[in-house]
Amino acid sequence: MNSRVAGSPLHSLRKRDTPVPAATSAQLIIKDLGEIHSRLLDHRPIIQGEARYFIKEFEEKRGLRELRVLEKLKSVVSETNNQTLPSCQEALHDNLNQALQTLETANHIFHRLQQREQEETEFSGERAKNYEMENKAQRELLMKEQECCQAEVDDEHRKAMKHLKEQYTEMEKDLTKCVSF
Repeated sequence: MNSRVAGSPLHSLRKRDTPVPAATSAQLIIKDLGEIHSRLLDHRPIIQGEARYFIKEFEEKRGLRELRVLEKLKSVVSETNNQTLPSCQEALHDNLNQALQTLETANHIFHRLQQREQEETEFSGERAKNYEMENKAQRELLMKEQECCQAEVDDEHRKAMKHLKEQYTEMEKDLTKCVSF
């Protein structure tokens, strides 16, 4: 490595134009290596500076702002717990009681309607049985009347047939008498 190259860290630290003895040259190389190491690989001073800047920035500038935000948040939470929450609980309780009463009323009305329907169904069943029994009695009566009417019509028919037979028989006798003359 040439330590005299322009732009190198060793060149900027010192200019060596005169020859140096070997023992001192090793010391200088070690010293130069130490300086290179501290500049390139030792980041403690930079990190310490950044940490100090961050702490200064956070504590001085943001600290009060963050504190104000936290105090405001605390007051909002306190107000919510002391005022808003109780009023919401009260409104919820009132509305739930009202809804419960409405549901109980609707349930009572539903049960009354259900009882009426059941009674009507039972009454309709009894009425249907009574109607069926009356229908059956009327059918039996109608059947008896029809049998009587049928018997009368059959009887009249027999009489009419008998009368017609007698009439035709007489007519036949008269016809035979007329033909025999």
